Amino acid sequence: MNDRTTKQALITGASSGIGKATALAFAAEGINLALVSRESEKLEAVAAAAREVGVKAEAYPLDLAKIEQVQSGISAIASQFGPVDILVNSAGMGYTGSLTETSLADWQRVLDLNLTSVWQCILGVVPSMRDRGSGIIINVSSIAGSQTFPNWGPYSVSKFGLMALSKTLAAEERARGIRVTVVCPGSVNTPMWDTNTVQADFDRTAMLTPEIVAQSILHAVQLPTSAVIEEITIMSNAGVL
Repeated sequence: MNDRTTKQALITGASSGIGKATALAFAAEGINLALVSRESEKLEAVAAAAREVGVKAEAYPLDLAKIEQVQSGISAIASQFGPVDILVNSAGMGYTGSLTETSLADWQRVLDLNLTSVWQCILGVVPSMRDRGSGIIINVSSIAGSQTFPNWGPYSVSKFGLMALSKTLAAEERARGIRVTVVCPGSVNTPMWDTNTVQADFDRTAMLTPEIVAQSILHAVQLPTSAVIEEITIMSNAGVL
């Protein structure tokens, strides 16, 4: 993507789930890592594991739910860490509940973290990518970004919005050398299912693993710069959502 032989990635939600698995997959391929999450201890453990592989890895605690701080925070991280070649927006939250019973505060919370914070992270790195004429942005959406499910309304709305954000960004930035990929997994066995905002009874053993999704993300970033995977849909062969 540029003259440097070692690429550098900034990954949000890197303390667990898909973000953590992506960080470790990237580290195994020699990609330096700026890791972002609000969970500082878990984040530092991932950074330490990545450093053991031999790459540069730094933990940057940042609460992406504090929307007004996200763009400046990500921009500051990128300035301190060095040029960001790869941005992976993996942070997000799950939420179940009917539309009629969802409070305005919960609605805003889901959209802020799953959609608005992603936009703000993008704004934090795009100017420097434009300056270099290269970069790739990976947004982790969901199958719920193209299909609706009862009692997943706010979550699905946020992921449909993320699909539109990704495709609009791709159209606007393609001429500047910036590639955009949106990843749409089915159910993935992550800590999201253990949170108090998700009430669902699925067979987690039949779900995708974070590592499988991470390999798809790695494949997308390793393509030659003359090619881009615009959208990846990956599902469990067991037929789980």
